[in-house]
Amino acid sequence: MPQAMKIAIVDDEQDMRQSISQWLALSGFETATYARAEDALKEIGPDYPGVVVTDIKMPGMDGITFLKRLMSQDSTLPVIMITGHGDVPMAVEAMRIGAFDFMEKPFNPDRMTELAKRASQTRRLALDNRALRRELGDGTVLVKKLIGSSAVMERLREDILDLGQADGHVLIDGETGTGKTLVAHALHAVGPRAGRKFVQIACAAFDPEALTARLFGPIEDGSTTLPAVEEARGGTLCLEDIEALSPTLQARLLTFINEQGSPAETRIIAVSNLQEQDKTVEDMLRPDLFYRLAAMKITLPPLRNRGEDILTLFNRLSDQFAEEYGCDAPEVTAQEAAQLMQAPWPGNVRQLINIAERAVLQNRRGSGTIASLLMADNEASQPVMTTEGKPLKEYVEAFERMLIDNTMRRHKGSIAAVMEELCLPRRTLNEKMAKYGLSRADYL
Repeated sequence: MPQAMKIAIVDDEQDMRQSISQWLALSGFETATYARAEDALKEIGPDYPGVVVTDIKMPGMDGITFLKRLMSQDSTLPVIMITGHGDVPMAVEAMRIGAFDFMEKPFNPDRMTELAKRASQTRRLALDNRALRRELGDGTVLVKKLIGSSAVMERLREDILDLGQADGHVLIDGETGTGKTLVAHALHAVGPRAGRKFVQIACAAFDPEALTARLFGPIEDGSTTLPAVEEARGGTLCLEDIEALSPTLQARLLTFINEQGSPAETRIIAVSNLQEQDKTVEDMLRPDLFYRLAAMKITLPPLRNRGEDILTLFNRLSDQFAEEYGCDAPEVTAQEAAQLMQAPWPGNVRQLINIAERAVLQNRRGSGTIASLLMADNEASQPVMTTEGKPLKEYVEAFERMLIDNTMRRHKGSIAAVMEELCLPRRTLNEKMAKYGLSRADYL
């Protein structure tokens, strides 16, 4: 359940403050009351997790001045104004300044609850979007989302940090579900353009005429949206499904790139989601455009080539879903660990996310196996096996690491409890944790 939204109630009349507070508390809100706007301002910051309800006429700082101060520090904060009889023109002025809505005394308590709920939903969405923008602007956070200790993932993170600092255009390809869009965001976030616009266009979602207008204009009359090449100026333009560009649009994009000169004012990150087995993105683009875009190229590794990363990801995901659904994560047996590592994973990480969620739901019901989920996902007629086998040592080490990791998580880093459950002497456990890069501090 999401945490209850706060309601800050500001009114110089004590009876009014208390009645509003009691009514909204009964409606499930967490309330705080203030007799003076000056006192409320000490508590209400730019990321205040709630809504403000304030009277307009108050001694000291009045409601309009209070509203202006709130809007200056966070223009998305919903503020509901309470007006007396005859104050409607003042309320209209408040709406012009940025108030969410207003109520005229005496007001219907049910209308107040309805307004508070709508304002809270608006606030939650604004805060969620703000948090997402911050996350997408933090290269460190994004690179950490690329979980895995396999050699291919270590190299991918190094490539992102290196190419992110460079100035050339980038082509990202790889199988579906490998995280290409996440890598595009990370490239932007770790580079010198991090504070500028990142504009993402899904080329396959438009017909050629609409895509031309969205990329280069003209935008239809009345729209405030700029063409993407203008909107992204000085930042990054991410073109997903680059292979969907028509020959005419390929020529126009090439002209745009050439006209920018070097270094480019706007960086292009092209993402290929080509699914045809006998064709590559190079086959689909004119050579001069391909070589301009592919001067720097990142190919994301398929999940089946990432070894024990598969188990690490499955554990992280199942823990997250278990917390979300309020139940225990499934315990993975040695046989299931081998099956997870042997699966072909045609949907890659996206498929693994679905399997982990369904495994948690199965575990909550007390029925089903991970193997049955894998079989259902990969067609019952085909064996749940990759075309290339893995050395037994790799399976054993991956399962051993997963087992120690799970046990440490369950016992919250208690070395003594882990030693007892796994029947391991202290020195052996320390050696294995060092071998697998596990640190007790991560579980405390």
